[in-house]
Amino acid sequence: MTPLPPLPDTAVVLGAQVSDWRAAVREAGRALARSGAARVEYADRMIAVIEEFGAYVVIAPGLALAHARPGPDVRREGLAVVTLADPVAFGHPHNDPVRVVIGLAASSAEEHVASVAQLANAFNDQRIVGRIARAASPAEVRDLLGLAAPAVDGAVGA
Repeated sequence: MTPLPPLPDTAVVLGAQVSDWRAAVREAGRALARSGAARVEYADRMIAVIEEFGAYVVIAPGLALAHARPGPDVRREGLAVVTLADPVAFGHPHNDPVRVVIGLAASSAEEHVASVAQLANAFNDQRIVGRIARAASPAEVRDLLGLAAPAVDGAVGA
């Protein structure tokens, strides 16, 4: 199985102040753009998916996995992690409110499915969401998720 992409510091936002789920997803989209994985417009598609299909992206208590299909606004596979200062509701009947939003950009359907499966495994431990929500640094988030640091944290312009 292909390993998850590295998680650069530019793709981690700790303690974001957001007003609602759309703002939380936009924050993840900006983080993906800063890392060079996607263009800023990708956030609009992630929001559109949730508006169309509902809060199925809230995959565990307190955790949303925001994503959209591969498209021209995805430059390469990438992850972003956003922790929220105050949890927000996405409209999920059991897993709201959300404290951690993971943004996922994939450039192929195969990559997308493989990444979702690997992320699901990372969250088998139900305590991990709370630990990520309290993380004090991008390095701590990477450690909790078992992700590598990038060789060079060179962000590409959005």
